[in-house]
Amino acid sequence: MSVDNEVDRGTEKKYERLSPFELKDELIDLADENMHKTAHAMINAGRGNPNWTSVVPRSAFYLLGRFAVTEAVRDWDEFPGLGGMPQSAGIAARFEQFLTAEPASDEVELLRGAVEYGVGTLKFDADAWVGELADAIHGDHYPVPDRMLTHIEQVVHAYLDQAMGGAPAGGWDLFATEGGTAAMCYLFDSCVVNGILAPGDRIAIMTPIFTPYLEIPHLERYQFDVVEVQASKNAPDGMHTWQYPASEIEKLADPSVKALFLVNPSNPPSVMLDSATLERIKQIAAKENPNLTIITDDVYGTFVDGFQSLMSIAAANTIGVYSFSKYFGCTGWRLGVIAVAKDNIFDPRIANLPTAQRDALTKRYSTIALQPEKLKFIDRMVADSRDVALNHTAGLSTPQQVQMALFSLADLLDKDARHKQNCEAIIARRLKTLAESLQVPVPPDPNAANYYVELDLMVWVKQHWSAEFAQWLQTEHEPVDPVFRLAEQGSIVLLNGGGFDGPQWSVRVSMANLRQDSYAQIGQWLRQIMDEYHSEFQNRTKTR
Repeated sequence: MSVDNEVDRGTEKKYERLSPFELKDELIDLADENMHKTAHAMINAGRGNPNWTSVVPRSAFYLLGRFAVTEAVRDWDEFPGLGGMPQSAGIAARFEQFLTAEPASDEVELLRGAVEYGVGTLKFDADAWVGELADAIHGDHYPVPDRMLTHIEQVVHAYLDQAMGGAPAGGWDLFATEGGTAAMCYLFDSCVVNGILAPGDRIAIMTPIFTPYLEIPHLERYQFDVVEVQASKNAPDGMHTWQYPASEIEKLADPSVKALFLVNPSNPPSVMLDSATLERIKQIAAKENPNLTIITDDVYGTFVDGFQSLMSIAAANTIGVYSFSKYFGCTGWRLGVIAVAKDNIFDPRIANLPTAQRDALTKRYSTIALQPEKLKFIDRMVADSRDVALNHTAGLSTPQQVQMALFSLADLLDKDARHKQNCEAIIARRLKTLAESLQVPVPPDPNAANYYVELDLMVWVKQHWSAEFAQWLQTEHEPVDPVFRLAEQGSIVLLNGGGFDGPQWSVRVSMANLRQDSYAQIGQWLRQIMDEYHSEFQNRTKTR
């Protein structure tokens, strides 16, 4: 988009106030319009949805469903087209017979391994375990327990233990939710309802961060006082490391800071907190600010080798959220989980609230528990997710929980970590292609997931052109101008990094959702757009 007049530049200033995800829709419209005028196919790197899908756990789901139907008909087939419900007595042996009759396949191997893992490793009763799976996939009961089905919770717990850096002593309680976004909505509301946080409280947010986490705290029902903890460290060559100076982390030691919100690895940079930062936050939560509530979204943790979550190392203070969406390519399934350590600071804090507040909460939950004052925070969250009165129908649908368990089991039984290595390899080769087209090296960062890349165009311009050109660019154009030009000229959609409270002249590129050759085109178009700017710069400086 050319911005040679004030009207166009003024319009861009307005767009800068939008969430990147709202701006994305405008860019898609512009790219689509250009696509019809040129031979360029649209390249939308603004989406976080991966273009890979984990197929064996899905195939296992469909096969298990077929078995569940046969079990329902076995229970009752008095009327055509109607069945009963799978029954647990003897079901494990019948399931083995069913699998034996099937041709050998990866899904048969996974299902057989799932039963063996449950019985051998987690010490489940075989009939109770297979019976839960069959009944759950058939979807013929409300979720009971509502927080999470008994055996499936233990399976997902084992997966999180492996993926998040280790479970704390005593483990976590888990609440299965309709994806990570639902988890966050439930969390924020229940924290306020139960006195963990209060409207107007001072909270810290580690930035750059997923834009909704910047927007939610300012909603009328929260109105939090936000302190930003900014990732502003740089490598010697001027490139961002997306790590946090010690002075930023020390903001959390102030007891007036009631909560910390973060995405780890971050979004958009997708870099894990380094070990020194994790350790310092752990110390702060243990000593200087022991009432600090930490809410961490760790959806990208599975893309970093040796990942460590605060829900593991500062477990008592941390509420963890994990979504299966990215790693297994299942955003449409809406599979998420909230983890709260059994030994946590939240239950004692609720018990020690002022009398009037405790009495109000006792009344709130009195219809669902005989001793509501003893209700755990995570169980209050479950009730709050259905406005308490509908608690009897709370919980993630049971077929969804089965698919969650099968994804977990596929990874737990993948002793060679082939799925993880394949996902990392896909991202690595796409990143290499993008870097080569930009003519920059791939930063060797063991903390980087590289699910997204946040490119600071100003750093790139200074390294490959000049500081004078960079200054001119900032003076003469708006930070969103490059993403508009990319959409208009190349039908390429990137998100503006400034909308994530990152550097204003940065762009987020998703490395997960496009074919490899698309990343070469993104790099080529970025260079072409920047060469276009540079020609403008040279022409204007010559005429002065």
